[in-house]
Amino acid sequence: MSDATPSLPAHTHVLAVDIGGTKVDAAVVSIDGTVVRESVSRRTTGRRADRAEIARHVREAAEAALAAAPGLSVGAIGVGSAGPVDLPSRTVSPLNLPLAAGLPIDEVLGGLVDGPLHLALDGTCIALAEHWRGALVGADNAMAIVVSTGVGGGFVLGGQPVTGASGNAGHLGQTFVRSIEGDEVVASTLEAVAAGPGTVAWAQAQGWVGETGLDLAAAHAAGDAIAIAAVSRSATAVGQAIAAAATLCDLEAVAIAGGFSQVAPDYIDQVRAAAQAASLHAYARRCRIVGSGLDGDGPLLGAAALALQA
Repeated sequence: MSDATPSLPAHTHVLAVDIGGTKVDAAVVSIDGTVVRESVSRRTTGRRADRAEIARHVREAAEAALAAAPGLSVGAIGVGSAGPVDLPSRTVSPLNLPLAAGLPIDEVLGGLVDGPLHLALDGTCIALAEHWRGALVGADNAMAIVVSTGVGGGFVLGGQPVTGASGNAGHLGQTFVRSIEGDEVVASTLEAVAAGPGTVAWAQAQGWVGETGLDLAAAHAAGDAIAIAAVSRSATAVGQAIAAAATLCDLEAVAIAGGFSQVAPDYIDQVRAAAQAASLHAYARRCRIVGSGLDGDGPLLGAAALALQA
């Protein structure tokens, strides 16, 4: 997607919905990428919520967003969801929402607007948002990664989002990386090694007494050796995964988003160094690795971008 936003005939806005493991956000967004602040609505999700509760909260968030912007013309819906998704069946089965597996998006959000409903993996949406308004503007072969309670990702190749056969292209968190565990080299998923909960659990196993990612950030800032090692372990794994993706897809740039990517001021620098060390070819080492160019509206902008580019 270029900076010139495609228009929706006779409509000036879209409804953006972002379904995550702990919450669902919705908002009305203009075709130039302005989030209508009074329309931003949030409901809870969570591992213990069943499919009916999740469906109700997703629809309630969407309805509240539309109700808060009654005078605006909304012509489409864009939905980004934690994965995996299944585009052929139009369902989502977020790993952190096990009781909501197979949630049918068209049934949940059908009839809310007079226009199409577009669905994608949340990582795909973040990549679209970074390419539209963030750190990936001008890079037509790029990837976005979100490092938070999980690890997700998405690709833009040739200026277009890449979804794959099922819609899960870019699901980087479920790929494997190597980590050093004492005297052993252990293979595990990127998400297990690098995401906030996994990093905190590893630090606790080494004797650290904190409980959260925020605690880990504070300990890192205070010079705690275990916290420093834990953050380095996460950043190294992310760098290795980026090196593999850059080698495979010949990427120009990667943007790293997500709350845990801010656990240390030099986290992105550590990721960059790890990617350089893991890249065997010069073209992969040329891949630019930067922090996100978006604020907290990134997931909503990504869902809006999905509706607009379609």
